[in-house]
Amino acid sequence: MRLEPGCRNPDMNAGLQARIYDPLWLLARQWQIGEFQGEDNGSPAEARWQGECASFTRYQPGVLADKAAIQVFDGNSIPLETQVECERVRPDANKIEKLRFAAEAGQHFLRILQQQTISRSYRELFTGKYPLTPLRLEQRELLDADSLSFVDLIASRVPDGRKLYAAMHTALRPPAPAKPGLPADLDIVPGDIAEVKTAATSWLKWYETWMTEPSSDNTAWSDERMEYGFSLGVRMPAGEKVLTAQEYYSGQTDWHDFNVDNGASLGAGNDAIGKVLTRTIIPSPASYPGMPAQRFWEFEDAQVDFGSINAGPEDLARMLLVEFAISYGNDWFMIPIDLPVGSLCRTRSLVITNTFGERFLIRSSNDSGERYKTWRMFQMSSTPQPGTTPSILEENANLFLLSPALVSSLESRPVEEVLFLRDEMANMAWGIERVIESATERPLNRFEQQRFIAPPPPQQSHQKLIYQLAAEVPDNWVPLVPVRSSSGLHLQRGKVLKVDGPPHKVQALGRVLNPDAPNQKGLAICEEEIPREGIRVTRHYQLARWQDGSTHLWIGRRKRVGSGEGSSGLKFDTLKS
Repeated sequence: MRLEPGCRNPDMNAGLQARIYDPLWLLARQWQIGEFQGEDNGSPAEARWQGECASFTRYQPGVLADKAAIQVFDGNSIPLETQVECERVRPDANKIEKLRFAAEAGQHFLRILQQQTISRSYRELFTGKYPLTPLRLEQRELLDADSLSFVDLIASRVPDGRKLYAAMHTALRPPAPAKPGLPADLDIVPGDIAEVKTAATSWLKWYETWMTEPSSDNTAWSDERMEYGFSLGVRMPAGEKVLTAQEYYSGQTDWHDFNVDNGASLGAGNDAIGKVLTRTIIPSPASYPGMPAQRFWEFEDAQVDFGSINAGPEDLARMLLVEFAISYGNDWFMIPIDLPVGSLCRTRSLVITNTFGERFLIRSSNDSGERYKTWRMFQMSSTPQPGTTPSILEENANLFLLSPALVSSLESRPVEEVLFLRDEMANMAWGIERVIESATERPLNRFEQQRFIAPPPPQQSHQKLIYQLAAEVPDNWVPLVPVRSSSGLHLQRGKVLKVDGPPHKVQALGRVLNPDAPNQKGLAICEEEIPREGIRVTRHYQLARWQDGSTHLWIGRRKRVGSGEGSSGLKFDTLKS
């Protein structure tokens, strides 16, 4: 209860004076409620923190069983999201894809070559030597109108960057003991060979670094789960620690995405050992706008309205925050500790010296007995074994992860979007390709590009029934058929045969439903990964700048909540009048 002045007349002088008519009664009340039983405590004057810290040095995409996929990780040069999400982008010369990039890469080579001091122009030489391959008739039928217009316009104007890269990479980077040089079939003036070689070397470096790509074909994306999975390894003074993220799809990594995988190893035991850090700091009270005033004649800041906070019975975190802000706002102190980004730290000790010169060892909740052991904040659990729940072991207590994560990144509109939903009427699931990446790297509306077959003309006979084998399914609806396997029920990608017109199968055209992983026979999604509300998987271009000033461009995937159940209208063996 707070004692506050109450004025019942227009004159506020009496209320502002805060007179006490019975000081003895007030002292008696203070003694009665125990205010005189306080201890003579001092305020924190100095904090000495000691801990151990080590940066991550190992990275492995996918499951831990694949030891061949372990890579060296340098969090100072690349963000963790870029390392995890990046996928193959540079096009294959034998596929009808990335045609715009192939043309722009060839044009960029001519631009770099033009900046050199050469005796004549070599545009026609390189354009004729490495031309864009003309499309065959069946290939032209598969492309959209915008892609065809682009290919017809640019085909004879610039060289194919894919072919140019293959030729220059072979000639300028031959295996030992061969010497690097230009392709032998190029008619270059002897006085211009050095300049052309310089331009080709610079262009090769640009071609290989314009986008961040994985160093191998082992990616962290799981087609069965539609999410990323990876592990990080670090060598602490007490031994190696492996952190595993099994369900990452949000676009920004943090400590709650990881679990400590006890007993696992990524080979970080031979890397540089972590350092012991010691920091001596003056603690400062934790403050925030709108906190309760410490003095009687002080007005609180109105920037925070605690009365407008809506918290239900299940919002424990929100209620704890309000309780801290209102009741214990003056009892918290903070000390800033600078830690390297992309590191795992452990607190060894925290000693507080008060204004009386007394020193106190502040123990963690894990070391304060069973009563306080269950309270934890920013502590990671251990990887649960099958049939168990995550827990915190003694050896993993006081671990703090400062993830090498991005604060923000620029995200393009989706170059591919697939909606997964359940169809209870047809007793199956569907993968609806809304947007796919065209041959010229542009978002292509799949519904607008589907093939429509004109319905048969109506019969003139009276009351004649027409038998229909199956109902028509849109071309962008790809069936996911339930199939039982040794690991559980999976939804396997299938095809639907058109019932009218020429034989044509409804099949997926995008990369999400056509995984290009090695030894992958087909897409099979775990049945529990597609709930009743469905999921939406998208692919975006991501652009971000890291702490060393470097710029990274890559393609990442996101998984979000879908739009509920749907109906394809698929029916078999029906009669229509």
